[in-house]
Parts: sequence; structure tokens; C-alpha cells
Amino acid sequence: MQEEVLGKAYDSRLMRRLLVYLVPYRRIVAAALGLILLESLAEIAFPWLTRIAIDDYIGPGDTNGLLMIAAVYFGILVLKLGIGFIETFLLQSTGQRIMFDIRREIFGHLQTLSTRFYDKNPVGRLLTRVTTDVDALNEMFSAGLVSVFGDVLILIGISVALLAMDWRLGLIVLAIVPFIGLATAVFRNRARDGYRRVRIAIARINSFLQEHITGMSVVQLYNREKRSADKFADVNREHLRANLDSIMAYAVFYPIVELLTASSLALIIWYGGGQVLAGTLTLGTLVAFFQYSLRFFRPIADLSEKYNILQSAMASSERIFRLLDTRPEIVSSPVPVVPSGDRSPGEGRIEFRNVWFAYEGENWVLKDVSLKVGHGESVAIVGHTGAGKTTITSLMTRLYEIRRGEILLDGVDIRLMDLADLRRRFALVLQDVFMFSGTLEYNIRLGSAISPEAVSRAAADVGLTPHLDALEMGLGHWVNERGSTLSGGQRQLVAFARALAHDPEILILDEATSSVDTETEGEIRDAIGRLMSGRTSIVIAHRLSTIQSCDKIVVLHKGTIRETGTHQQLLAQRGFYFRLYQLQYRDQELVSR
Repeated sequence: MQEEVLGKAYDSRLMRRLLVYLVPYRRIVAAALGLILLESLAEIAFPWLTRIAIDDYIGPGDTNGLLMIAAVYFGILVLKLGIGFIETFLLQSTGQRIMFDIRREIFGHLQTLSTRFYDKNPVGRLLTRVTTDVDALNEMFSAGLVSVFGDVLILIGISVALLAMDWRLGLIVLAIVPFIGLATAVFRNRARDGYRRVRIAIARINSFLQEHITGMSVVQLYNREKRSADKFADVNREHLRANLDSIMAYAVFYPIVELLTASSLALIIWYGGGQVLAGTLTLGTLVAFFQYSLRFFRPIADLSEKYNILQSAMASSERIFRLLDTRPEIVSSPVPVVPSGDRSPGEGRIEFRNVWFAYEGENWVLKDVSLKVGHGESVAIVGHTGAGKTTITSLMTRLYEIRRGEILLDGVDIRLMDLADLRRRFALVLQDVFMFSGTLEYNIRLGSAISPEAVSRAAADVGLTPHLDALEMGLGHWVNERGSTLSGGQRQLVAFARALAHDPEILILDEATSSVDTETEGEIRDAIGRLMSGRTSIVIAHRLSTIQSCDKIVVLHKGTIRETGTHQQLLAQRGFYFRLYQLQYRDQELVSR
């Protein structure tokens, strides 16, 4: 629905916000306006010089005077071309710089928004904000907002010149303007409808491509290539039809303007020619009227197109500002509190006090959860799918905000801490490891000030070295988008090396070995032990065999803590954990058979 809304062609509130982006370049814009004024005066001067040349020099046979006028004409022409070049360069380069500034601001803002925002907003729509909408603003800044003054100045200047030379003939030329205005209004409505359809189609294409390219393996695995291609063809065809309709509107509008222009010229020849024959109008004035008429209707057509540029820019700016006005739900405390303890900068003690959380409404995922994790303690969280295990880790790092209760880190409510400082204390190893395009070393450091030696040690400690030896560039090996050239086990090892290199206070392992084969799991088991040594560790795992050595096991069921204890204690209770263990043991027996 956001793509369908075009709004007004001019909105003073939005325009004031857009003009803020011009402030850093105000001198360049002022220079461009000055050049536009000079170019407009030059454009108006040419027919006037033609009238002088014919009436004052060609008629009397003054060769020297004609040569002087020709030199002046040529000089103004060269000046106009130079001014046009500089003006175009200034406006286009300014538009590109503003586009750079806006995209940088949007991306910076996107990084401040919480995970909940991305749960509700498709990636394709956000891509449209950063690409297509910003491009529309670039058109306005480089070809619409400033250059429209040139068109207006030319119209005013030509109107004054026409009426000054002969007001009767000038009124004949101006009489065509209402008909052009009517054609422009019809064209504007058709172009607006076509533009809205094009925008909707572009948004759908972006969403479709983002979804299907990301899930291409599923498309190929389930032989959905033909269906996906047919569906994309439908979306793409709608984009084609919308563009063809827009092209048709332009194809009809410009010939109509040409027809009206030709009608005006015919009237000038008929009436003005009669005046020349009657001796009440000079030939030079008639030729000047002819040239002015050719120049008069061109800015009108340009203004109609600039109207569409302005309208699309207003719609795009409204969508962009709606995104920029989205306030981050999770922010740092205005006066951050820094936890302290025996271990600098903190001990890594975690405490949940009566925590309630729901992703939507009152559908509680966690209900009155209270939990303590001491410094250096390893705690495993187990439970059925949907019990709230991963949610607990997301709340600790403030990817989501709790609804009720408190989460304390070293005795300090995490909502009172600086957000970057809080997250710096955690390292998270997930089941699905995200890899950025770049080298393996970059994917381990992630831009942090970690020495190459520390990266190499972390890679060696987690057993990544044998895999690096098989690569020609080692840690300099280039990783494609999402790590597609690495195996699941290799990506998992990189994630462990990433966590170890950042030396966190608190380690979170969320199904960290579920995608690793038995041999690779054996390789990194010792590394996990070294990684967890001296650190507070939260382990989420379906394989109960991987958490038996944890200091404490917490059993979650439907968002509440049902049992807490060691592996042996929980088995002895013969409760939820016992049933989970028996169920998994039975499944393993069935698999072994």
C-alpha cells in the first residue's frame, strides 16, 4: 500500500525537510541558480538579436552592423553552451552527493532499528527505500527543483518580449496556452497513474527476487523453477504494461504540444504576415515572434514533466521520512551504567527477575522467568521447540525488549547500560552462521581491532587450521555471500573462531553443533571447553549428550521454568527432562537400527 500512495505534487512540510539536504551545498546551488538566470537571458536574447539584425542591418544593407550582430550572437551562443555545461555538472554532481548523503543516513538508521522492525518489514521494501526512492529524489534535485526556475524565467521573459514587440500578436501566441494547459492536465493524470503502477510493480519485483534468490536452493530442490519463472513473468509483465502505458501517455502528449505549437506558428504567419504586408509590422519582428513561439512551448512541456518528477519525489520522500522517523525501540540509556567486578570489565553474572515477554500482544513466550547464572558457570537450557530457549538469549543481548521484569548483568539492569557495551560482552554462536562477503580473516574479526596473530590463534584453537591448509590463501580465502563456498561444518568452525577471537565475558551457544557432523563435533569439543573456561556460558542444544557436563540444566516448558539441576539430578526426578532424555535416547536407538 505504501507504494500506491503518491500524495500531493508539492508538500511544504516534506519540501522543508528535503531542503535541509541542500544546505551543505548551498553555495553550489546558488551558483547554479545564477547560471540558470544567465542561460535564460541568453535564450531570450537570440530572437531579439535576430529582429535587430533583419530590421536594422539586413534591410538597410549595413554589412558592418550585421557582422557585429553576428559576432554578438555567436559570443552569446558560446557563453550559453559553457554556462549549460557548468550548470549541468553542478546540478548532477550535487544530486549525486545528496543521494550519497541520504543513502548513508538511511543505512545508518536501519542499523539502529530493533529486530522486531525487520520481523515486520520485508527486505525488498527496505531495498526499494534505499534504491528507487532515493533515485527519485536525485531526479528532483538534479533536474527538477532548481532547473524549474529556468523554465519559469524563460516563460516570463518570452511573454514580456512578445507583448513588448507587438501586444496583439503576443496575445495570439498566448491564446494557445490554455489548450496546452488542458493537454498537460490530462497527461499529468495519465502519467501519475502509470507511475503509481510502475512503482508497485518495482516493489513486487524487488520482493520476489529477494525472496527467491535467497531461497534458490529450495526452489531447485523441489523443482519449482517453472512455477517461479511463470510467477515472475506475471510480475514482470505488469511492470512492462505499466511502462508501456506511461510511454503511450508521453507519445500522445508531445505530438499534441507540437500540433498546438504549429497552430500558433500558423496564426503568426497568417496574422503577422498580413501586418507586414500592410506595413504595420516589420519583418524582423515577425521572424522574432516565430522564434519566440518555438521557444515558448518547450518550457511548458518541460514543466509538465518536472511536475511528475516533483510528485514522485514527494511520494518517495514521504516513504523515506516515514522510515527515518521510525524510532528505535531499543536504545542506550542516556546515562549509561557500567557494571564492574573482579573480572575486568565485569564478571558476567546474569540474573532474570520475573521476566515476561511476548512477540505479539498477550501471546506470552516467557512467563515469569527467574534465573541466576553465576560467574564462570555453564548453564544449559533445554525444552521442546517453541519453549522460549532462543528468546532468552535474544533478550539478554537486547535484540528484543522484555515486557515485564528485569534482566541484570553484574547487578545492573541491562536497560541502563550502553547498548554497544552490553553486546560487546557477549559472543553468540548460532546454528545458522551468517557470513559476509570478504576474507575468512574479516569474517572472524568483523572489523574489530584484533591482531592477525590473535585471529590465527583463535582459528587454530577451534580446529580450523587443517581446513585453512586446504585453501590456497588460508585466512585470506575469499568468502562468497552467506559463505556459500564453505561447508556447514566449516562455517560453524569460523563462528567458534569468531567468538574466541573477541574474548567475550559471556558465551552463548545456540544449537551451535547441530549442523556439524560427528567427526567435526569431535574436533571442536575441546575447543568449546577452552572457549567456555572461565566464562559464563549459556548453552542451548537438542542433543542432550552435549550438555551433560554443564553446571546446571534449566528445563523450559511453554515459557516457564519447570526444572533446574544437574544432569543426574534431573534424571533422578523423572520429570520433563527425564522424558526428553528417554525420548531422544529412543530416537537414537531407532536411528541406529
